[in-house]
Amino acid sequence: MADISLRARRPYRLLNRYWRILMTGCCFTLFGLGGLMLSLVWFNLLLLIVRHPRQRRRLARRSISCCFRFFLRCCRTVGVFDYRIEGAGLLRQDRRCLIVANHPSLVDYVFLASVMPEADCLVKAGLQKNLFLSGVIRAADYLVNSQGETLLPDSQRRLDQGDAIILFPEGTRTRYGEPLRLQRGAANIAVRCGCDLRLVHIVCTQRMLDKQSRWYQVPEEKPLFTIRVRERIDGSTFLAGEEELESRAARRLTHYLQDALTPEHQ
Repeated sequence: MADISLRARRPYRLLNRYWRILMTGCCFTLFGLGGLMLSLVWFNLLLLIVRHPRQRRRLARRSISCCFRFFLRCCRTVGVFDYRIEGAGLLRQDRRCLIVANHPSLVDYVFLASVMPEADCLVKAGLQKNLFLSGVIRAADYLVNSQGETLLPDSQRRLDQGDAIILFPEGTRTRYGEPLRLQRGAANIAVRCGCDLRLVHIVCTQRMLDKQSRWYQVPEEKPLFTIRVRERIDGSTFLAGEEELESRAARRLTHYLQDALTPEHQ
């Protein structure tokens, strides 16, 4: 009887998977076209209507956050994936800190920015060449990680303005089955700018949209993303004293983040 029941369910499971492949393609087409339309139409209107740069940037970021919420709800409604964000209220309240998270999938930033209407973000330089995202990055005035000597002072200035900056210390998505390999950028900013860090952990019940996967490689079961907002830590506590080198403190903070963001520590 169990074998008969299993065979009866196979066509349904196969149909469900093909449906989710189709809907994944539709949702990401919507995502790309949405980014393009924001860049070509809405952000240009803001440029004409809103003269104050900070107000224009604020409206652009709120627009991005609203579009991300719409995208996520579409993905949930058509069955591409489900998600829950534990502690979203803490993220909305955070100011003058770094939001640091592990990076298992392509949509991690979307989850965070969807509940942070005015968040800043440290983005990869290569995204400036992306047809669908380059206009979004310019309008939101996101920090770019290729800015070299100006990155730290720019980060300090934005933190002093009260910004919360989202960044992924790995620098790219985690390679499935491999340990986290953190770069020292987040720790350097935290130590040298004297700001707090809010830890966020992202897990998914299935393998989807990771570094080694294509968009159409959907799992057999609908995945569930869980975003857990964790403690806020003071980056300056990793400085042992005035004689302590900032580079050594950044190294120690990076080791701490390596442990804190590893899945086994949840």
